[in-house]
Amino acid sequence: MKAMIFAAGMGTRLKPLTDTIPKALVPVGGKPLLQHIIEKLKRFGFNEIIINIHHFGQQIIDFVQENNSFDIRIEFSDEREQLLDTGGGIKKAAWFFDDNKPFLVHNVDILSNIDLQELYHFHLKNNTIATLLCSIRQTSRYLLFDTDNHLRGWINTKTGEVKSPIYSIDPFDYQHAAFSGIQILSPAIFSYMASFEEKFSTIDFYLSICDKANLTAFIPNNQQVFDVGKIDTLSEADNFIFS
Repeated sequence: MKAMIFAAGMGTRLKPLTDTIPKALVPVGGKPLLQHIIEKLKRFGFNEIIINIHHFGQQIIDFVQENNSFDIRIEFSDEREQLLDTGGGIKKAAWFFDDNKPFLVHNVDILSNIDLQELYHFHLKNNTIATLLCSIRQTSRYLLFDTDNHLRGWINTKTGEVKSPIYSIDPFDYQHAAFSGIQILSPAIFSYMASFEEKFSTIDFYLSICDKANLTAFIPNNQQVFDVGKIDTLSEADNFIFS
């Protein structure tokens, strides 16, 4: 099975560490974040991985090569000339997903207890373009899902801004869920991306097509997801790894 790891980000919230290393190589529990994600993907049967790179990209390449690519196939999608955002990053890596099978996309700074095989099989069962791992938690920005867990819009509860292709949507008629940075995509997603520019966000892209294609939430019970997003959360991340 194939997967993509988003590792190209600037990691600005993890400064000053990311002044000298990429976010992907920030250590948690004695190992770089990237190693945690690669080893998790391997445990769940993902043996072909592409990693996008930008900020200190050569350090990521060197790390993977020094570890013999963790004994699986690992390729790189080079965004060092231009950071393409999440949607553009997936589109640039389309060449890698040439087997006509669904693939996983995983943020490098997300640690979790999620059963990735369960997520993958949920996606296959529901025959959807995209399955987004989501959680019911406190935040200011939510995706909006209908009673069939199909994406219908987005809301920023602090500003009141709503995005949706559905005319005059009432966000309070929909379930509010937060995206957790892990998703399964079907290769048909690339046909929807064809008209998009080189650089674009996946969330904006999904919101533009959610009235034409099924994009589904997966919200498992007892999930634990930890976003290693800020310098002061690193000690908490260590505790999460060893819990």
